[in-house]
Amino acid sequence: MLCALPSGGGGFMLPLFALTAPAPAPIMFPQKKLSFEFFPTRTPEGREKQVLTRRQLGQFKPAFFSCTSGAGGSTRSGTLQAIGDMLAEGTPAAPHLPCIGMSRDEVAALLDEYQSMGVRHIVALRGDIPSGTGLSGGGMSYAAELVAFIRERYGRDFHIEVAAYPEYHPQSRSAEDDMRHFVSKVEAGADSAITQFFYNADAYFRFVDDVRGRGVEIPIVPGIMPIASFSKLSRFADTCGAEIPRWLRLKLQSYGDDTASIKALALDVVTEMCSRLLHEGAPGLHFYTLNQAGLVSTICQRLGY
Repeated sequence: MLCALPSGGGGFMLPLFALTAPAPAPIMFPQKKLSFEFFPTRTPEGREKQVLTRRQLGQFKPAFFSCTSGAGGSTRSGTLQAIGDMLAEGTPAAPHLPCIGMSRDEVAALLDEYQSMGVRHIVALRGDIPSGTGLSGGGMSYAAELVAFIRERYGRDFHIEVAAYPEYHPQSRSAEDDMRHFVSKVEAGADSAITQFFYNADAYFRFVDDVRGRGVEIPIVPGIMPIASFSKLSRFADTCGAEIPRWLRLKLQSYGDDTASIKALALDVVTEMCSRLLHEGAPGLHFYTLNQAGLVSTICQRLGY
């Protein structure tokens, strides 16, 4: 998840039939690539489970797997281990690289290590600001600085992915300010972008139209968060600034502890949104798996992958 970098915005009304209609027939999008995000595990058992999860998701021929990393290197060893496992399994791997709290020398040393491992894809992020520190010190303060640093030092050795916020970053002073930050990352040399998760497809299309009007031509891939638990979803959304449309929030709340009904509704809603995104021009989908394959696999299968 891009919560080390987040979002927040409007709601849209899904047609009423979306609440009760069966899932749409499989639709093939062979040219639209998928990617899957994981977070580092802390135990041998978690590592083994993640191997099985990646194996299950590998059937969808992902463009890459990615792995998150805590700001300031707080989960660096776990990220390095996960990226090494992904590469050993034969799938391109993209580590998250949050620059906040890291000196340029530290960033360069980590990039050198990734390069020696065979990494060719980086998700360049600012990252969460550690409590009580602020944007100061000798390191970089913004993702655009990191992107420019990578381009200057490594040329085209890395494909650089950056974050986008269709509902805007919760720490942005305004929508215009957020847009300027995104454009600055592209101008610094970003190759493509992954969005924060959302449940309002119109927010994504509006964002893409807005940045296209500012000369941005890079692919902008929607970030997709399957819904397994309303309480967890609410927590993530509050942290990341992503909006849960009112109708969906109320419908999920009405199910209480009925997890089967929550998952059934959520699968229909998320699958329908993904289908619309792909039909109307999104270049692919990036799934926030939370290290789980079940719901993600079902959505991908419903889409015909």
